[in-house]
Amino acid sequence: MLDTHRLRVFRAVVAAGSVGGAATALGYTPSAVSQHLTALQKQTGLTLVERSGRGIVTTAIGRRFAEESDRVLRELTGLQSVADDLRAGRVGRLTLRYIASAGTAWVPPVVATLAREFPDLRLSLRLVELAQDHPTEPDLEVFVEDPALPAAAESRTSPAIELVDEPYRVVVHRTHPFALRDRVPLTELQHEDWVDNDVVRGPCRTIVLNACAAAGFAPDFRLEAHDYPSAIAFVAAGVGITVLPDLGCRSLPADVVAIPLQDPSPRRRVMLSVRPAVVDHPAVRRARELLVQQAHRD
Repeated sequence: MLDTHRLRVFRAVVAAGSVGGAATALGYTPSAVSQHLTALQKQTGLTLVERSGRGIVTTAIGRRFAEESDRVLRELTGLQSVADDLRAGRVGRLTLRYIASAGTAWVPPVVATLAREFPDLRLSLRLVELAQDHPTEPDLEVFVEDPALPAAAESRTSPAIELVDEPYRVVVHRTHPFALRDRVPLTELQHEDWVDNDVVRGPCRTIVLNACAAAGFAPDFRLEAHDYPSAIAFVAAGVGITVLPDLGCRSLPADVVAIPLQDPSPRRRVMLSVRPAVVDHPAVRRARELLVQQAHRD
């Protein structure tokens, strides 16, 4: 591997036309410049300069080598500029993966702020529910802690922080008897027609099933919806009831009501992980700060 510092010294010699001129331009002694020049010729096995009287001249090989050195040094300068921009968070690409309910409530304002503050940053946004299509670890991920996996057995390599620990609610049509209640015991849902709302059968559904099992029954899923908005639409149409985490109940139509559950009250922990390799990236630090702000605001 060629020493780039020696290349720069050589270019200074070519530009100045002498060792002394290069030494003056670089702030070196002529002896130091000569040593770098000799070392570069030895390293390359090329005669880059030759003596002419009391000075030196660049050989034809040296002139060609100098031209190529110019190109390499320009590219290195550009690469350094890219490194500086990446370190400052001005350019680059980050991947944010998130659960759908966070994508509705938190992610849009976070992305809007990042776009203003880091205009050259490219953000790749992906749903956790579609994670099987993108098996690589994202830079940031908003996910639900899986009650089926002990924390030590999580496959994530990134440490996680809690964004929110939220309860679930039962969503019913406004004409349903539960609509007038302040709270509904979970056991009273065992004879209701349930609308499923989690197509991936992930941790959110597991939390509900575990709570129902603790209450002594299994939900009677009469209809399968693939997401929270679809499930809510079916409830609004009077088809049945559905159980959602608090974050999924933020934008409800006028025809439905969300009531807290009790005895037991299912809860889910929404977590945020950051890939260790990018933890110090300015845009990542800002995204983390914004997501925490959004969660605490709610």
